[in-house]
Amino acid sequence: MTQWHNDRHHLASAPVVVGIDGSPGAATALDWAADLAARRGRELRVVHAEDSAGRRLLHDRYGTRMPELAGHLRVRRSSLVDNAVQRVRDRHPQVRVSVGVADANPAGLLIRDSATAYRVVIGPSGTSALPGHLGSILLTVAAHAEGAVVVVRTDPDSGHMVREHGPVVVGIDGSRVSEGALAAAFEEAAERAVELVAVHAWSDLDLGWMAGEFDLLVPVSDVGETEREILAERLAGWKEQYPDVKVVRRKYLADPVAALREWSKSAQLLVVGSRGRGGYLGMLLGSTSNALVQHAQCPVMVVHPEPE
Repeated sequence: MTQWHNDRHHLASAPVVVGIDGSPGAATALDWAADLAARRGRELRVVHAEDSAGRRLLHDRYGTRMPELAGHLRVRRSSLVDNAVQRVRDRHPQVRVSVGVADANPAGLLIRDSATAYRVVIGPSGTSALPGHLGSILLTVAAHAEGAVVVVRTDPDSGHMVREHGPVVVGIDGSRVSEGALAAAFEEAAERAVELVAVHAWSDLDLGWMAGEFDLLVPVSDVGETEREILAERLAGWKEQYPDVKVVRRKYLADPVAALREWSKSAQLLVVGSRGRGGYLGMLLGSTSNALVQHAQCPVMVVHPEPE
């Protein structure tokens, strides 16, 4: 079981790190990260990096005017960061704020900072001129960062606001990766004083692939009992550590993405491991977490396991 005093991400010096780029999604992520830093009494580190691929595109387009344009970009970057810091101070005057600005790949900068971060927070979209490039940054950070990454997705049914009520929902599959997700989910539910919904979803097809076969090898009734035991075993120790957290168990013979995405319509936070027991060896971001950071309707926390 995770012991926070042995975890560098829970040191008192570990900040909440948030990436900004001037987009509405990044502004929402900034507010969410500032609220988290205020609740947990942590420093907020605001990070901004210029996109090297975008600079090459601008150089190809503007040629000799690039030095003049570069000056405008530096002014814009300074203004962007200053406005972000002021936004945080207006919202939470007591929060300590630091800034990280670099001429570097945005994903690389966030991944580097994740090694000592309490949480890394990013928005679901941005302002890149390159089609799909910001999506690749999101997936790169979610796949390669250390610790926990939160993608602040909003609820389209509420005018794209971040939901501030509802349970914390965690996906469980019995793997070591989901154990880290459970630890983070119990911590979040306890800090927010809300119930924790533990969702365990599986399908016949998953079982066949896991066994290297295309046919179901175990009767469905037996599978259900096995999965019930997995869920009970995974929850037992954490319930002892967090006795005040009410836990609701939900089991589905269904696609995990569909089950968790449905829960994202009422949850205030969805927590998943970076990859599951059905993932291929060496996979850094599983299909479930990949789908949810792009399509869920609430913030999604992707938890990476600590090195063995």
